[in-house]
Amino acid sequence: MIDSSTHQGFTLWLTGLSGSGKSTLTSALADIFRDRGYPVELLDGDEVRTHLSKGLTFSKEDRDINVRRIGYVARLLARNGVVVLTAAISPYRAVRGEVRAEHDANGVPFVEVYAEASLEALSERDVKGLYKKALAGEIPHFTGVSDPYEAPVSPEVAVRTDRDTIAESLSQILGELERRGLIGCN
Repeated sequence: MIDSSTHQGFTLWLTGLSGSGKSTLTSALADIFRDRGYPVELLDGDEVRTHLSKGLTFSKEDRDINVRRIGYVARLLARNGVVVLTAAISPYRAVRGEVRAEHDANGVPFVEVYAEASLEALSERDVKGLYKKALAGEIPHFTGVSDPYEAPVSPEVAVRTDRDTIAESLSQILGELERRGLIGCN
């Protein structure tokens, strides 16, 4: 179990295009952290949109509001000792930067992970056919196709989910968290 007198909460913010593996990685990380005794919460972008951001569109303004809401909840949880895992496309650098700045201003560690995969790989693994529809112009405002995605310039961790295994990506992420002293070595 974790010694609550020394444990510090933090936010692990996974960003990347739809289908890049954010939810897969955060789900696996949540299991790992729970097994190690950490208090953990997972904030999935789609779930937050359903429960906290219902009624928002996919306009830039509404996407920014959704990301800010995720960031606010993540910061509140993390400052109270929770390991917060987010899986949200969060397409715009400036708003991700705002979320990071709010964490920093409140002394809450923020670690950005870029789940990177090529558009070709995402199209191939797309079981719902969303990329095919978006590329055909059938889905408007699809991030990475008809709407922009601004990749992080200097994330703490970048994982290539189109060529690395889940285990390799998890190892990179956990290694960075250990290096920063946010989790113990196991």
